[in-house]
Amino acid sequence: MRNLLIFITKYSAFFLFLIFEAIALYIFINYNNFQKASFINTANEVTGNMYRRVNNINDYLSLKEINDSLAKENARLRNQLKSSQYVDTTGKGSVVDTIYKQQYSYIEARVINNSVNHRMNYITLNKGSHDGIAKDMGVVSDAGVVGIVVQTSQHFSIVRSLLHKDTRISAMLAASKEGGSFMWAEDMDPRKGLLYDVANDAQPRLGDLVVTDQHSLFPIGIPLGKVSNLKPKTGGFFLNMEVRLAVDFSKLEYVYVISNKLATEQTGLEALQKTEDE
Repeated sequence: MRNLLIFITKYSAFFLFLIFEAIALYIFINYNNFQKASFINTANEVTGNMYRRVNNINDYLSLKEINDSLAKENARLRNQLKSSQYVDTTGKGSVVDTIYKQQYSYIEARVINNSVNHRMNYITLNKGSHDGIAKDMGVVSDAGVVGIVVQTSQHFSIVRSLLHKDTRISAMLAASKEGGSFMWAEDMDPRKGLLYDVANDAQPRLGDLVVTDQHSLFPIGIPLGKVSNLKPKTGGFFLNMEVRLAVDFSKLEYVYVISNKLATEQTGLEALQKTEDE
């Protein structure tokens, strides 16, 4: 307190000048209409700019919550798509009872670790078995196929990326429905894939969309990419097509894990038939 009093006493003339200056400005502005209007306009502009900057900062800080909310909303809307349902049709005489039943459901998740520059790339998600995620579930983004779940813990999941040497997806040309298999390109380009073993009479064109087919663990029609180059396979019986990937893996943030409610029933029946054949 003593030092404060000494400081005020030492610079008392300066503080007195500031007080008189403030009083003079107040009188000058308050009793002159033009100066008063100019001061108010300037003050409003300065205040508005400050509010705008503060609002921009708040918007930036809230982006995570907004993105999480949008991801949940997208998952809810995906669950309502007809591609997520199957038709249960029963014929009884002249009455046909058709009901759409849910086959696929989507669980939104955020990417917390990702690699694109290895031969075997994996993605870590912030949700796991506690959220209903299990091994062998498909993973997609808004753009297309991302990969397949290979491991889960209670709160995390590991996804084998589409950018992995062992990833194979049953796929087809969207226009002609000609089927084949999809894999990552051998040159490890994170933007390039390969659709191979397509019948040579398919007559694909550059720019044709490549999507998942009915034999994959994904719903039909999920984009993989577009044909960017045609490469006849040795022997001429099949075609290989270079595909520009739909997903930019270097910018991957939010994904959707697909739960197929009929997967267990299907795999169990197929395993039973395989056992009987043996």
